[in-house]
Amino acid sequence: MNFKDIFKNKSTMSTDKTDKEIVENEINLPTEENPTEENPSVNGATGVEPEVELTLEQQLEADLTNEKDKHLRLFAEFENYKRRTTKERIESFKTANQEVLQAMLPVLDDFDRALVEISKSEDKAMLLGVELIHEKFKSTLFSKGLEEVEVRKGDAFNADYAEAITQIPAPTPDLKGKIVDVLEKGYKLGDKIIRFPKVVLGN
Repeated sequence: MNFKDIFKNKSTMSTDKTDKEIVENEINLPTEENPTEENPSVNGATGVEPEVELTLEQQLEADLTNEKDKHLRLFAEFENYKRRTTKERIESFKTANQEVLQAMLPVLDDFDRALVEISKSEDKAMLLGVELIHEKFKSTLFSKGLEEVEVRKGDAFNADYAEAITQIPAPTPDLKGKIVDVLEKGYKLGDKIIRFPKVVLGN
């Protein structure tokens, strides 16, 4: 081997070593002797927790609990719906009756006035006939829920149940600040007053 061959072999070995170092430095691959942190799978750490599989019995229990919860919610919603619709139906019925009954109140007032005037005459047959019609008409209205607001002469005035039209000097000391006369009767439907009694107060 001459001098040129020896120089060529050394140059080749140097070049091979240099290329190998460059490749390792650029790729930076982990080796078994020196594992890096950038590849956690080498150390056996995947970063994902394994899923816990339920047994068939546990799955069935979970499904049953779910269905029970849905059933209870549905039952509660249905009960609320029933109560709401029942209340709305009652309110609608009362409102419908209220309009009709309020329209009939002036007719009932006319019957009351007619009875007062007819009772002054001597025609007993006419008085009896009007009384029968009046009672039948009144009982029909009362059967639909109409009630008279009880206000009498001498009662203490209550603005929640009566409407004061005017004040006059009290005829007697005990009527001062109290109801002296009832000009128009009041009526209510259930707990709601649909027409307040109109009264005169003693001053």
